[in-house]
Amino acid sequence: MKSLQSVFGEIDASMEEIIQTAVELVGYPALAPINGGTGEGAKADYIVSKLRGFDSVERIEFPDVTDPSVMRPNIIARKNGKGKGTLWIVSHMDVVPTGDPELWDTPPFEGVYKDGRIYGRGTEDNGQSVVASMFAAKPFLDEEFDGMSLALAYVADEETSSVLGIQSLLEKGLFSEDDAIMVPDWGSPGGTMIGLAEKSVLWLRFVIEGRTTHGSTPELGVNAYRVSTLLLMDLMESLPEKFGERDDRFLNGVSTFEPTKRPATVDNVNTIPGHDEFCMDIRLLPEYDPDDVLREAEAIARCYARDTGAEIRVEVIQKAVAGRPSPDDREEFTALAESVEEVIGVRPRGVGMSGGTCANFFRLKGLDAYVWQSEGGTLHAPNEYVTVDHLLTDAKVYASLIRRMCVTRRRRASGSSTRCRT
Repeated sequence: MKSLQSVFGEIDASMEEIIQTAVELVGYPALAPINGGTGEGAKADYIVSKLRGFDSVERIEFPDVTDPSVMRPNIIARKNGKGKGTLWIVSHMDVVPTGDPELWDTPPFEGVYKDGRIYGRGTEDNGQSVVASMFAAKPFLDEEFDGMSLALAYVADEETSSVLGIQSLLEKGLFSEDDAIMVPDWGSPGGTMIGLAEKSVLWLRFVIEGRTTHGSTPELGVNAYRVSTLLLMDLMESLPEKFGERDDRFLNGVSTFEPTKRPATVDNVNTIPGHDEFCMDIRLLPEYDPDDVLREAEAIARCYARDTGAEIRVEVIQKAVAGRPSPDDREEFTALAESVEEVIGVRPRGVGMSGGTCANFFRLKGLDAYVWQSEGGTLHAPNEYVTVDHLLTDAKVYASLIRRMCVTRRRRASGSSTRCRT
């Protein structure tokens, strides 16, 4: 069996290849069709070309919901072990749109390596995990696994709904209670935290239909922009007040209600807009039911519709209910915490996070999942980047974890196999 220092040496020696892989990965813009893209197909082809030495590499595809001609692929690379269960490292291939190209200093879909950073859309979210997990596994592909099997999962559709990704894979029965599931899709300052729980997610769109008129005769119309502004102000005031409990297990210990997307109303200044809409990104502590928030938002909208004469629709874009937290006394949490400490010198603590990652879908199915990677902070932003240092750190942490759980056989922590699941 290779020593850990030998494994780390192999990862360090692969730095140039790691950089090249991260740069090339950016050139495959895995945007969902709903975001104007063609899915993850080309990126999946590239990833498969890098996955040599595994016992099997499987491609599981599902037709896109909005464009069935587009297949959304999921890649599963396995190395078999003698022990029970599988260590899963789950990364997602899809990315979010680039936003305003004028805010980028480099082409969003052309990877650029500069001053220890790799720039481009998807470099941190979730290319950091795609690349790090790949190179974490490489030193062990010629080793015999006396412990768990290893599976790297590169999944589709995480940025929109995960319906064609992890949710469909769960429905196919790929995962079991004997598995250890890691989802490197969130980083904390210094890498000192492991995500154990997430908030519920509720994305709402408010559509306001008024009546257009000339800007000089507002009394003849219904200004949809005015109505939507007053409605939004009320929502931002009323919802945090009604759903205002704290839970200090979470980094941000309150539910949040943030306005986000708002398209243009009219092209000229002297027209009263008859249509407006806006979206809200709502993150709820687990004790709150998203349906209760939706009913409250609809009640407030009805009030404004009645008082202004506008028609107001409240549409659910996405709803994800939080699963129960994963415990911090499981073997896999301990092994991950030990691996992090081994590499960065600090023992991480378990926390709740605002969500959402693929980990929550596992928790909803009664499976524990843990979220960790080196700190980031540029995901979804212009000039997104990942540092080479973070890529190497993550690869070493997950290599250490693979060695602990797969190469050698670990005994289950006391009580972890008999805990009641609901």
